[in-house]
Amino acid sequence: MIIYVLSLMLAIIWAAITGSATIHNLVFGFVLSAAALWIVRDEMSAAGYLLRLGRILSLLLLFFKELALSAWKVAVLVTGRDMDLKPGIFAFPLTVDRDFEITLLANLITLTPGTMSVDVSQDRKFLYVHAIDCSDVEATKREIAEGFERKIMEAFR
Repeated sequence: MIIYVLSLMLAIIWAAITGSATIHNLVFGFVLSAAALWIVRDEMSAAGYLLRLGRILSLLLLFFKELALSAWKVAVLVTGRDMDLKPGIFAFPLTVDRDFEITLLANLITLTPGTMSVDVSQDRKFLYVHAIDCSDVEATKREIAEGFERKIMEAFR
């Protein structure tokens, strides 16, 4: 994680040195710094940096996919003739245990239409989630566990 932050800092320094803070220049600075850090990875013990970056991008792509799919599902639900919805709150058992991972998972769930994170249990073993349709809670839990939670653990462990 430190190397990722270092890449961001080097990208900002690159933009300051070149005098251009456009998104293209920042991205170029990030790519340039990632390449430079990759070259010196043995000295910095960062062999998995690019792999982690790929996993973070994979998580981001999953989020956009889930965002589009859930927006479509919610649109179909609310425009249908019979809104046979079963809204409710369920307890999702957490596999992630670090604060950052729990917060990221809760935010990804909340940003996805039709679901919203409500609370985390005191022992940090359950995340309470409100869903617009709780007709199949086990399938929803499985989707979260095999989707967002698995990708978070791959990217940040």
